[in-house]
Amino acid sequence: MTDTDNNIQAPEPVYQTPDWEIPTHPPKRGLRNSKSLRNSLSLLNGAAFTPPSHEPEGAAAEKTPPPPTPSGASKPPLAAALRSRLDAVLPPQKTYLGRRRRFLYVILPLVLLLLVVLPLAVGLGVGLSRRRSPANLPLPDNGGGVFTGDLTYYDPGLGACGVVSGGGDAVCAVSHEVFDAAAKEEGMAANPNANPLCGRRIRVTCGAAGAGTGGNRSVDVEVMDRCVGCAPTDLDLSPSAFEQLAPRDSGRVVGSWAWLD
Repeated sequence: MTDTDNNIQAPEPVYQTPDWEIPTHPPKRGLRNSKSLRNSLSLLNGAAFTPPSHEPEGAAAEKTPPPPTPSGASKPPLAAALRSRLDAVLPPQKTYLGRRRRFLYVILPLVLLLLVVLPLAVGLGVGLSRRRSPANLPLPDNGGGVFTGDLTYYDPGLGACGVVSGGGDAVCAVSHEVFDAAAKEEGMAANPNANPLCGRRIRVTCGAAGAGTGGNRSVDVEVMDRCVGCAPTDLDLSPSAFEQLAPRDSGRVVGSWAWLD
């Protein structure tokens, strides 16, 4: 070898880190070396050890004004505004009927309730008394006349008049309102067998619409019972009496009737 070959140095080896050893995430900062964490802890410690204020509660309340309205003026709460109006109308220092203002809180609602309920109760009572007055019921002593109502049939038996009747008898039952009103007028309400309507005769007529053909049909019946489900101008007839006016299959027809005696 020559001197030239001895002076040539071999190249330094190059070391390359494999891909699996290259960190893909930044290194985590330690809690003690984190400057931001120290700053946060210092702020928290400063807030925790802040000495309490020695100002009274009233002074803090005075420093915090109510929220301003759009016009710029402070608006008092609704309760305070209502109370101020109440004090202007009914001053609390005065007495009313010898008592304090709280007494009115109890009396005024009761008075208003009576003013509303009492007229309604009186009007309702007067209306019911007029509607159910004996003068408006189809009683024989109210001037007679012809009354129009529904005609139905029932199975007679021992009626309110104390008489046993059958389906072939020409009997009927009048409305309970008519039956009871007649008993009250005669003072016989305690004994239905002595009702003045018992045995009274009625002539019942049914038109061609209910009788089919043959024009009007009529039948005379006697009162022997009271009908609870009948209106004042309705009659409940025995089956034989009903069949003289209309077929039994019709069940209910409209007819007219009048007292004979």
